[in-house]
Amino acid sequence: MAATHFGLAEILGVGVLAVIAAAAALLPLVRFELGPAGRLAGKGRLLLAVALGAGVLAFAFKLALIIAMATLPQLTIEPLRGLLAWAPAAQAGADATSESPPRYVWQTLPEAAPAPANNPTTLAKVALGRRLFFDKALSLDRSVACASCHDVAGSGADGRRTALGIGGQIGGRNAPTVWNAGFQAVLFWDGRAASLEEQAKGPPLNPGEMGMPSAQAVAERVRGEPGYAQDFAAAFDDGPITMERVAMAIAAYERTLITPDSPYDRFVRGDAAALTPQQIRGMALFQSIGCVGCHSGPNFSGASLFETGSPLRTFPTFPSPRAERRRLTADRGAAAPGQGPGVWRVPSLRNVALTAPYFHNGSVNELAEAVRIMAEAQLGRRVGAEATAERSVVWSGSERVMGSIADRGSLSEAEVDDIVAFLGALSSDRLAAAPTAATTPTRSAPPAPAR
Repeated sequence: MAATHFGLAEILGVGVLAVIAAAAALLPLVRFELGPAGRLAGKGRLLLAVALGAGVLAFAFKLALIIAMATLPQLTIEPLRGLLAWAPAAQAGADATSESPPRYVWQTLPEAAPAPANNPTTLAKVALGRRLFFDKALSLDRSVACASCHDVAGSGADGRRTALGIGGQIGGRNAPTVWNAGFQAVLFWDGRAASLEEQAKGPPLNPGEMGMPSAQAVAERVRGEPGYAQDFAAAFDDGPITMERVAMAIAAYERTLITPDSPYDRFVRGDAAALTPQQIRGMALFQSIGCVGCHSGPNFSGASLFETGSPLRTFPTFPSPRAERRRLTADRGAAAPGQGPGVWRVPSLRNVALTAPYFHNGSVNELAEAVRIMAEAQLGRRVGAEATAERSVVWSGSERVMGSIADRGSLSEAEVDDIVAFLGALSSDRLAAAPTAATTPTRSAPPAPAR
């Protein structure tokens, strides 16, 4: 039996004829039978006819719609199907845009650090800065140079828990690496220096470090050393030797200490084989659990020139038995006296696998333990078997309030190992192959410029 197909015009024609036929049958029915039976007058009969007519029209419309959907799906069902398919997708896209965080873009380290307009980098200035960096004459007893705490033949640090100054004085904080410091927006653990030039003035005048009594004393000491007059003339053209220019030359040299030669950099540049599967897992975890919230950008530091947010962070953010055991809360950094936990500059994680011990007091020797502490203290995560129910309740004695912390998830020891493996991929190939400051005494002779 052949199928019968109707066009839209035919369906509408049938509908109109059905309405006319229904009206022709309805009017006599109301006038001669329903009206008299209901004892309705003229207006009553009219209202009854209108009500029944509306019912007939609705029925006719539904009947026409059913016929149209059955015979013309391409004009009726298909447009509705497309609309229904689009609407949830559009809504899902809107939800994903509004609720999902923006994509994190991994970046490689530039091969040159920007210099301020008043201290452009020149070869003569870098050579002078390198000589000053290694010169123990800048310390009161001629026993300590910048290179004593920052071994650029290795990690850029000294491998000690805290810095060692003149007369065997033990400092209160760990010496950070000088590698890639040219990319940092603020310097020192507490971020008190806004430039390398400002930072370079600090150690020579610190009584516990190089111990010079004044900036004038530093300038006089340098003026008395053979050859510096010519070196300063080549670097600065004219004018006297001053503490300001000493710091500018050292800063210019430090801006050449850059390590863009890590496996991570090769991976992001397109070498898919540069990282191991474990390092790639660690890289994904580093992003997904929130490490990039502070250690972001090509220098893995929110305190770098690449970032626009605050260079300082509260530490610890969450109650951390691990941090307490390491006395990481005793020194509060840049925090105002009597106000909350410590505040610290976000350190760079470049070459972090080479720069043990860790944290401002150098109390942690193993990178895996540093990862556990940060996961617990900054991300609020339970680590391995260390999770305890007490972590969900917090009492503030100063504000006299009780609070609770939602469980932010756990981090397994296998995941800690993956993150540690990724952090190892941030090490310069050249530095990783060199002896570290922890095993080799600081060299007294300047190395060749690092480019």
